[in-house]
Amino acid sequence: MWRSWLIIGGLVIICAVIAWRTGGPPRVGLALMSSGELLLSVLPNLVLGFLLAGFLQVLLPGELISQWMGHESGGVGLLIGTAAGALTPGGPFTHFPILASFLSKGAGVGPVCAYIAAWALIGVNRIIVWELPILGPRIALVRFLASMAVPPLVGWLAGALYRVFRFSA
Repeated sequence: MWRSWLIIGGLVIICAVIAWRTGGPPRVGLALMSSGELLLSVLPNLVLGFLLAGFLQVLLPGELISQWMGHESGGVGLLIGTAAGALTPGGPFTHFPILASFLSKGAGVGPVCAYIAAWALIGVNRIIVWELPILGPRIALVRFLASMAVPPLVGWLAGALYRVFRFSA
């Protein structure tokens, strides 16, 4: 975690220097104000996502997560991760804390990666709210069907790579 902090912190410092050199204190102040507005707009989702993850960590038995989405869950775990990712509404502020709690309860890398891929590619909520009304049913259906096989494949490949790189036993 500290490496990502260093990278992001370094990028913030570089951007701050560029803002200072190209516009002085007013430009830096504008950037800070914009950052504060963004923080306030996402804070409710962030708090709710972490609260939900905390409750799931307490309420879901580790044995259940491990059995259905663990390293040894095979194709069933990939399909469960895919279905859960496709059906769970919300943005990254909701999903990633939930997935972190699943990982701490014994979920495998494959099913978690299948969940992320399904959320990104075949989120049913997004299809209903955006794709169907804007693009129409034909394009939405074709894109959905074309994307269906990708999340389990991503999960399987991610699990295999995780083992090849010896990140897990």
